[in-house]
Amino acid sequence: MSTVLQAKERKELRRSELRKIRSNGDIPGVIYGAKVANKPVSVSSVDLTKTVRQVGRNGIISLDINGNQVDVILSQYQEDPIKQNIIHVDFFAVDKSSKITVDVRLVLTGEAAGVKDGGVLQQTMHELSITTTPDQIPPQIEVDVTNLQVGETAMVADILHQGDFTINHTDDEVIASILPPKQEEEINAGEQQEGGHPDNEEGRETEPIGKE
Repeated sequence: MSTVLQAKERKELRRSELRKIRSNGDIPGVIYGAKVANKPVSVSSVDLTKTVRQVGRNGIISLDINGNQVDVILSQYQEDPIKQNIIHVDFFAVDKSSKITVDVRLVLTGEAAGVKDGGVLQQTMHELSITTTPDQIPPQIEVDVTNLQVGETAMVADILHQGDFTINHTDDEVIASILPPKQEEEINAGEQQEGGHPDNEEGRETEPIGKE
């Protein structure tokens, strides 16, 4: 069952009105979709946060506009670069029986064996594109890296089937790797150089190679 989120239709689109909406604790946004005409709306910032926590980033929300409810998912949102709060939100109207393509967060689980041996875990893919009906969108997709050794990689082919969806990636795309332990080579300033002396001509210390 969808969670209901109250919304207000916006009639005034001037920039000053946007500032007024935000100062009142609301977030301006828009609804769009294949079967829905673009409609400017605003929602409570507090209520939106509660709703997303309840249904998840890709969960279905029943947006109630003056008694008319539209099933939507949170498509995109814009944050203030300084305050980090949401300042605009896009809702995508969905048909529960029609398939859509969305990006779902990839989460690595377990402590990799290679990391215990000193390796470095590097995650190169953070989202997975999938196609499914809106009610089958998972909140996240997990990839177990427990058995991953140094020099090994986890690929899309390693994802265990976790729901009724199609993955829009090739099997050989890399999700995460265990890199070998970093080895930093240091050159001592007093090391004897061929045809020279421990100290360079100007008396400056030699910078270690490979240092950042």
